[in-house]
Amino acid sequence: MNNKKCSAPPTETVDVLIVGYGPVGAALAALLGRHGVDTLVVDKNHDILLMPRAIALDNEALRILQLAGLAEDAFDKIVIPEVRMHCTVLGQFARANTTGCIDGHPKLVTFYQPDLERALREQVAQLASVTSLGGLELESFAEEQDCIIALLRDAEGQSHRVRARYLIGADGASSRVRGLIGQDFGGHTYAEDWLIVDAGNRERVAIDHVEFHCDPRRPTPHMPAPGGRERWEFMLQPGETRERMESPESIARLMAPWIDARDLQIERKAVYRFHARCCERFSKGRVFLVGDAAHITPPFVGQGLVAGLRDVANLGWKLAWVLRGQASSAILESYDTERRPHAKAMIDMAKFMGRLVMPRNRLSAVLIHGLMRALALTPATRRYFEELEIKPRNAFARGLFAPRRRGERLIRGGLFPQAWVRTARQEVQLSDAALGDQLTLVGFDVDPLTLLSAEQIEAWTRAGGGFLHLAARGKGAGASQAFAEDLNHAILPLAPRGTLVAVRPDRHIMHHGPATQADDLMRTCLALLGSPDCTDQGVCFTIAEPPRMSA
Repeated sequence: MNNKKCSAPPTETVDVLIVGYGPVGAALAALLGRHGVDTLVVDKNHDILLMPRAIALDNEALRILQLAGLAEDAFDKIVIPEVRMHCTVLGQFARANTTGCIDGHPKLVTFYQPDLERALREQVAQLASVTSLGGLELESFAEEQDCIIALLRDAEGQSHRVRARYLIGADGASSRVRGLIGQDFGGHTYAEDWLIVDAGNRERVAIDHVEFHCDPRRPTPHMPAPGGRERWEFMLQPGETRERMESPESIARLMAPWIDARDLQIERKAVYRFHARCCERFSKGRVFLVGDAAHITPPFVGQGLVAGLRDVANLGWKLAWVLRGQASSAILESYDTERRPHAKAMIDMAKFMGRLVMPRNRLSAVLIHGLMRALALTPATRRYFEELEIKPRNAFARGLFAPRRRGERLIRGGLFPQAWVRTARQEVQLSDAALGDQLTLVGFDVDPLTLLSAEQIEAWTRAGGGFLHLAARGKGAGASQAFAEDLNHAILPLAPRGTLVAVRPDRHIMHHGPATQADDLMRTCLALLGSPDCTDQGVCFTIAEPPRMSA
């Protein structure tokens, strides 16, 4: 599914204008469309780019794509059981165990990006509130009192005026939106040139895992991809040029340890520069940056696209709640507060992994890789690396949630777990489907509706809230239709019976507490949203509007 050609001026007034229709922009459009937000997505290209780009997704990214409406089989994936790291002197010195699932999804998969983009665009095409147009570039914009006025230029050089409540820059590493708000990347960057080679016709001969050949002369990550593909990434040495390295002779020489030149079938080849960059702010007034427009992550931990998907999951529901009048616009400030620290932590981890992959010389390789091999001898340090405990947890330090307490297994600001459940209609599904797209008050072995007055239920519903009674397997739903059984007893043991948990639409926990504190919990959540209903109990905060932007 490609963009529509801009044969006529785009609609003049929308709620959200998204600049950039790559996978991050498309995922945001799908999320906003599920909330019924009037959205326009524009991109200078009409078609999906068939280029070697992102290739890995983790369980969190797959869960966000589920949230955006993609079925499990919407695009092809290869489940990766492990990641191996090899040294030319010591052999295999480290590994990561990526077998199994977290929150209903594999820990690590590889994919073919054009397939994912087609699936997302097909999902967006089904949403009546979203329009996508190709052949348009953002020329400039200015802020008025309650909106952004954007000028879009088409391929013929004509300008089109669009009025939007909010503007989103999903336009990649060279983001025009980022430049216009004065958030160009500053400081030093981690920059390396790499040749990426995607080979086809590798059915039945491709490896089934990811491996890093950490040779100081030529570090080389190597992995399989769907459609009978394999990818190699070769680090360029000083003095090696794009033209030289992309030549058939150079590629055949580099690939010789794996493939005979006579059997070599190249699908794509390109030299890319890997960076590590992060903006000082992900937003300014009514303008927000997502994905590579806000941060660029080196590829060594497969978190580049994943970080962009986390951005849009965090931002999308907040925009929808503000636009529908169910929350104060001040909640949008929490997007930067929550997302930027985690994005920076992922960049730092990728840089650390890059140092493991790219030792400067043979002596460094022996020292670094020898240390990693020694650390693997003790159970605690082996688990830290092999079981991916080194990966920064996606739990916020500050943001749109109640203060957390030490020692609790359900972390306020952290992700609510997902597991298989059975609904009142006897449908077996992952629990996010039972939560729905709303802010959900979940009762652990208690029906939250029985704990609240009619006025409280109405106030929660007006704020975009829903209810779910999560019960142990075998318990009947009774009269409740908002009911699910925890089939594998995977969620209920995380908190005492009778606990209430307020789960945000992005599946992060806003608040939780015992059923006896249902009134306080609800009032706190409504106050966090800036809902007028929180004044009923005298608990409302004063929340300022976000600062205005200088165009």
